[in-house]
Amino acid sequence: MNTSVSAILLYAIVGAVILTYAPFMVVGIARFKTGYDMSAPRAMFDNLPPYAQRATWAHQNCFEALIIFSAAALMAYVTGVESNLASIAAVSFLLSRLLYSVFYILDIPIARSLMFAIGSISAYTLFGLSLLQIN
Repeated sequence: MNTSVSAILLYAIVGAVILTYAPFMVVGIARFKTGYDMSAPRAMFDNLPPYAQRATWAHQNCFEALIIFSAAALMAYVTGVESNLASIAAVSFLLSRLLYSVFYILDIPIARSLMFAIGSISAYTLFGLSLLQIN
C-alpha cells in the first residue's frame, strides 16, 4: 500500500485528536473508582490518585501540542509537501505523543521530556518543510 504524504498528514491530524483523549480514559476510570460528582467534576481533581492527576495534565498538554501539530500538518498539506521526511515527522509526532502520555501517567519524567522534544521537533520539521516548499 502506497499512501500519499498528503493522506498521511490528514490521518495524522485525526490520530492526534484521538490521542488527545487517550489519557482522559485513565482519568475516567479513576473518577469512576473514586466516585464521580456530577455537580462539581473539576473540584474532584484533588481527590484523584496521583496517576490520574498526571493523566489530566497529559490530556491538557495534548491539546496544546495538537494546536501546533495541526497547524504544521495543514501547512505541509496546503503547500504540497511530498517528502518522506514529512511522513516520518507526522508518524513520529503520533508515536512520541502516545509515549509522552504513557510516560507522564507512569511518572517517568526523563522519558516524558524526551517524547515532548521529539514531538516538538516533528511538528517544527513540518513547518520547515512547508516554508522550503513555498520558496
